[in-house]
Amino acid sequence: MTRTRPLERLTPSDLFRRLLWEDYGWSTDIGGVAILDGANLLDARGTVLIDEVRRHLEPKLSSVPRFRQVLHRPQLGLGWPVWVDAAAFDLAEHVRVRPLPEPADEDQLLRVAADLARRPFAPARPPWELWLLPGLPGRRIGALLRAHHVLADGAAALAAFGTLLDRSADTASPPARSWPPSPAPTPAQLLRDNVIRRRREFGRALAGLAHPRATIRLARQVLPAWREVLAEAPAPATSLNVPVSADRRFVVVRADLDTTRQVARSHDAKVNDVLLTVVTGGLRELLGSRGEDVRGLVQRAMVTITSLPAEHAGGNKPGWMLVPLPLGEPDAVRRLEAITAETTARKRRARPEAGSGIFRFVTGQRVWHRRFPRQRSVNPVVSNVPGPTPLYLAGARVLEMFPTMPTMGNLTLVVAVLSYAGQLTITAVADAQHCADVEAFAQGVRTALDDLTRTLARVAA
Repeated sequence: MTRTRPLERLTPSDLFRRLLWEDYGWSTDIGGVAILDGANLLDARGTVLIDEVRRHLEPKLSSVPRFRQVLHRPQLGLGWPVWVDAAAFDLAEHVRVRPLPEPADEDQLLRVAADLARRPFAPARPPWELWLLPGLPGRRIGALLRAHHVLADGAAALAAFGTLLDRSADTASPPARSWPPSPAPTPAQLLRDNVIRRRREFGRALAGLAHPRATIRLARQVLPAWREVLAEAPAPATSLNVPVSADRRFVVVRADLDTTRQVARSHDAKVNDVLLTVVTGGLRELLGSRGEDVRGLVQRAMVTITSLPAEHAGGNKPGWMLVPLPLGEPDAVRRLEAITAETTARKRRARPEAGSGIFRFVTGQRVWHRRFPRQRSVNPVVSNVPGPTPLYLAGARVLEMFPTMPTMGNLTLVVAVLSYAGQLTITAVADAQHCADVEAFAQGVRTALDDLTRTLARVAA
């Protein structure tokens, strides 16, 4: 007997991303690059035992139904896109192997991962994939796990990806269960569901009119956050903000998590404040190396905020906070103090999620996206997601994880941060054409980390 389940429409936040990336030609994926201890995944010749990996992963898919679903875009009048079961599913189309070119090293791994990440997902298949990338020294294996951003945001994506991984090397995989796909909804079902949803929205609108004080109170709560975008001084025009191309480059900076926490505590700051401070140092170095005047320069960073618990494995409810980054300040400690003061004040403000307000409406989203390649609200984007405990893929320990994000609009540099196994990994994702000198940013981040770490000795003394 075929199964039926309630229709799962995209949320306004989901739709905001789907329109942004697919309708406007920008990248669609989030995910991460990992380095695995491949001793248990390679045969004597160094070939990945891919069939065994697939057999291990297939039973886990029942915990994440979204990994076997595709997006269906109904005809006009039948409502927003809806998740439906794929008519057919072949795990071999999602878990694949691509050997690294020799001599393989971390730079080659990141270049191959960036090349794979720029490829669009096939519309007829669930929008995720895992690439195993053998060829690193010491029988290590690279891996790229990526998904369409509409499938989940950062924390939810980590939870979804985590279902494919294990907490120990010897975790047994149960037998795979049969998976009969549910039938796609009929036009009549879509129409009925759309009418019901419209009635609910209309009812909420009437309730808002009937209780104007409550509506005004809610609007006032989020007004300071919207004022950050609409009323504060526009982001300065620099070479960082030009329309992006389709090509990306990844550069990784590592930091010790415990040391970063000590730096934060010694300055009455948070780890995220330290991260924003070193990102500021990287931006200062990058623009300075281009001959741009950074004296008195303050850039605006969009810092993403996720309101979902880490165990939630689907959907998007990200918010944002705009934080001024004082590039003109040469001293790392004074930069940290200024950023900490700003984030402390801004965290007190209620945060609307992406896809709220005018962005609940397709017209409002399209207007925003058309101007996105020329926007003056944001310079870089910074996303920090707490990582999981040590993980294993089909018995292979995940040694390191590097988060990845797409560039978009005119944001030629975005920064993704993940903590894993005692290490903070900062991934600079740069437009390969307009930010080919991203290594200067990475060096500035490393220098700022060293400067702040040295303050620990002075505090101890």
